[in-house]
Amino acid sequence: MTATGRLGVVSGAHCTAAQAVIAAAVAGWRAEGAKVAGVLSEEHGLPDRSCGAGYLRDIESGERFTIYRDVPAGDSACHIDAKGVEAACAAVLPQIAASDLVVFNKFGKLEAAHQGLWRALEAAVAAGKPSLLALSEKHAEVFRAFAPDATWMAPDRVALDRWWDTVREGPRIGEE
Repeated sequence: MTATGRLGVVSGAHCTAAQAVIAAAVAGWRAEGAKVAGVLSEEHGLPDRSCGAGYLRDIESGERFTIYRDVPAGDSACHIDAKGVEAACAAVLPQIAASDLVVFNKFGKLEAAHQGLWRALEAAVAAGKPSLLALSEKHAEVFRAFAPDATWMAPDRVALDRWWDTVREGPRIGEE
């Protein structure tokens, strides 16, 4: 299996559904003893906004990174705060070597431009770590160029568990 073949991509019409399925899978895998590094998305809950991203939560430490600007930068409608995403990336990088799995909330605008969580994604792939992320459909072409062998899944817990069973190393807790 290639390094990018160990990437799992949750894709679908609604990113919130993908985030929820990933979060549930991560909680289950951690309960089974998996060492999971990375970040999960938490919405800001503000009404009438085009983007729901508000925070990234470090899975290992629980640290919360604000990734939402009250006012978009420049002439953009995007409220993403790149500095917050890059701070989350810096926190994840040293966790990758000891992890069984690395989770990225999403491959989006920043990652397509090799910013945001890009350095951590590259490091996880280079280390051969299974990695899981949601994908903004707007950036699917860029992602496919980076990881042509990635496994694409619907936001479905059974599909994620099957993927994890395929890419994880060693038996699950209680299996021999």
